[in-house]
Amino acid sequence: MATNGYEGGLMMIEELTTNAQQIQDEELGEILSRNAGTEYLRGFLHGQTEKQLFKKNVPIVTYEHLKPYIDRIANGETSDILVAEPVTGFYLSSGTSGGQPKLIPVTAEYLNKGPLVGTFSESPTMRHFGDINQAGKRMELMFARPEIETPSGLKAAIFSTSMYSESKFRTNLPKLYTSPIETIFCPDPNQGLYYEVVKVGSLFASTVLRGIKFLENHWQELCYDIKTGRLSDWITDSGCRNAASLIMKHNPEQADLIESICNYKSWEGIIRKLWTKARYIGCICTGAMRQYTTELEFYCRGLPLVSAFYACSETFCGLNLEPLCKPCDISYTLLPNMAYFEFLPVKNERDESFEMKSNDEDTELVDLVNVKVGQCYELVVSTCAGLYRYKVGDVLMVSGFYNKAPQFQFLERKNVILSVDHEKTSETDLFKAVTEAKALLDPLGFILTEYTSYVDTSSAPGHYVLFWEIKGKEGKHCKELDPKIMVECCSRMEESLHYTYKIYRKRSIIAALEIRVVKQGSFEALMDYFKKPNCIKSEEALKLLDSRVMGKYFSPKSPL
Repeated sequence: MATNGYEGGLMMIEELTTNAQQIQDEELGEILSRNAGTEYLRGFLHGQTEKQLFKKNVPIVTYEHLKPYIDRIANGETSDILVAEPVTGFYLSSGTSGGQPKLIPVTAEYLNKGPLVGTFSESPTMRHFGDINQAGKRMELMFARPEIETPSGLKAAIFSTSMYSESKFRTNLPKLYTSPIETIFCPDPNQGLYYEVVKVGSLFASTVLRGIKFLENHWQELCYDIKTGRLSDWITDSGCRNAASLIMKHNPEQADLIESICNYKSWEGIIRKLWTKARYIGCICTGAMRQYTTELEFYCRGLPLVSAFYACSETFCGLNLEPLCKPCDISYTLLPNMAYFEFLPVKNERDESFEMKSNDEDTELVDLVNVKVGQCYELVVSTCAGLYRYKVGDVLMVSGFYNKAPQFQFLERKNVILSVDHEKTSETDLFKAVTEAKALLDPLGFILTEYTSYVDTSSAPGHYVLFWEIKGKEGKHCKELDPKIMVECCSRMEESLHYTYKIYRKRSIIAALEIRVVKQGSFEALMDYFKKPNCIKSEEALKLLDSRVMGKYFSPKSPL
C-alpha cells in the first residue's frame, strides 16, 4: 500500500494493526524461506520452513549464542553462515559482550524498512501538529559517534551514526534541519553544541537536557559572539568552525534578545521563551531516559514531550499513537511487519526492589496477538538480518490493544542497573568493576563490606555514584585511609567498566565516577527500612546514605 503523506502513513498503520496475525505469519514465512538453508538454521530446521517446527526446534538465544557466527562474518567469512543475504555492516548495540559492544548484522532488506519507519514514526505526531516538514526546519541536537572497522572491512556504528552517514539524509539535511553536517560529525560534542544550542529536539532526552545545560553555562559567551560576529577561540574543529562561521553574523539585536531572556532569575520554560514557534520537544523519554523528564518539563514548561517510537539496535518495534500523553503514560503499539515478535512471560515480584524473573526452559513463548493485558514479557525477535528467537533484553507490560496489535509500556532493561545516556551497565558489569577496585584496599589493611549505586543526574552530564562502607583490619579506622587510594579506586572502576562506558566518558557524555564512603553501620541502618539493592531507586534510601557520607572521591581522568 502506497503512503501519501502522514495520512497515508496512518492508513497503513490501521491496515497493519488490523491484520496483525496474518502479517506476522507472513513475516516469519519470509524469514524462513530465505534463511532456512543457512548454516545456523539448517542445524535446527534441516531446510524446512514450517512455523511449528521453528517454534519447536529453534532455541531461544542471547547474543552470546550468536556471537561466534557474527564474529566469523566480521572476520571475513561469508554471511550465509547466518543469513542468506549479504551483511552490509553492523549496528553497535549499547549493550556489551565481554566488555565490547555487540555487533548487530545489517542487510539491504533490513535497511529497506527505513523509509517505512520514518513514515510510521512521524504520522501520529503530524496528525496533532501538522506537517512539520512544510512548517519550518527541525531544531534537533544530533551527534555522530565514532565508527569502527571490522577485520572484514565492514563498518560498525550505532544506529543514529549510520543514519547520518546515508546519502539521503545528507541530501535532505539542509532542507529539513538547522544543523550542518560538520557539527553532527564534530569529534568534540561541546564544539558541536556551541553551534547547535538553537535546537530543541534529539533522539534521547538526555541529549536535549545536555544541550540546555550547555546553553545555561555558555549563554553569555554565545551572546558576545553573536554581538561581535566572531566565534570563540576554543571552537578549533575546522569543519565545525567553517560551518558555524557561515551562520554567525554580527547581530547585536538578536544577542540582546537572547541575553534578556537568559538573564531571567528562573529558567523555567526557557525553551518556549527562546524558540517561540516550537510546537513540541521530540525525544525518547521512556526506559533509561525517564529519569530526565522532570527536569526537561521544567525547562520546556507548556510544550509537550513527544516520545514517538520504540526501537532497539536489533529492530524497529513500535509507535506511540498518542504523542500528547504524559511520559509516564506512554504505550507503544508494535508493528507486525518489522520483525517476527514473540514474548517470554516473566514474573513481576514487587517488594522494596523491582525484580524480573523468567525460566526460558519451562516457559513457552507467546505470539504477538496472544499476549495478555497486564502481563509482563521479555521481548524476543526474529529478523531478516540473521537474528532468530533472540532475546532483546527489554521487559514490557501489555497495556492494551490497538485493533489486533498489542500496546506495551516499557518497564526496564533486564539486568541493567545503571544508565546515564543509553549505555547499559548490568549488575555483572558493576560487580566486576567493584571487585577490581576493592583489591587496592586489601594490602593496606581495609576491606569493602557493602556497596550500592545510583545515577546522579542533578548536573549534566550525569555520572555513576557508588556508596562504599569500608572496614579496617586489626583496629584500623577508615579515616586512616589515604584519599589518593580512594581516587585510584575510582579510576580502577572506570578502567574495568565496559567499552561503551569508556567511550562515553572520553566524549564527556558521562561525567567522572564518584565513590562516597559512608560511616560504619550505614548499610545496617539502610536495611532496617529497605531491602539492600545494587542500585538505589528510593529517595528515602538515598537521603539516609547521603546523611552518613564521610568522604567523596572522583576519578581524575577518562579511562581511555
